[in-house]
Amino acid sequence: MEKLLTVEQLSGLIQIKRSTIYEWTHSGFIPHYKLPKGVRFKENEIDQWLRKRQKKGRCSFKVAL
Repeated sequence: MEKLLTVEQLSGLIQIKRSTIYEWTHSGFIPHYKLPKGVRFKENEIDQWLRKRQKKGRCSFKVAL
């Protein structure tokens, strides 16, 4: 079984305030699990969730190889 992350652990991992993570869970924006002892997150689901939101930057210069 995959280890579940706490809000505090996720906050440190993705460098987002805990209050923001709680808002995201309340609105259903971020994948999470509600357990008797709090909200938990699967690291692989968070990784996939972040990858879906990845934006590719524009390159305004040419790179010489």
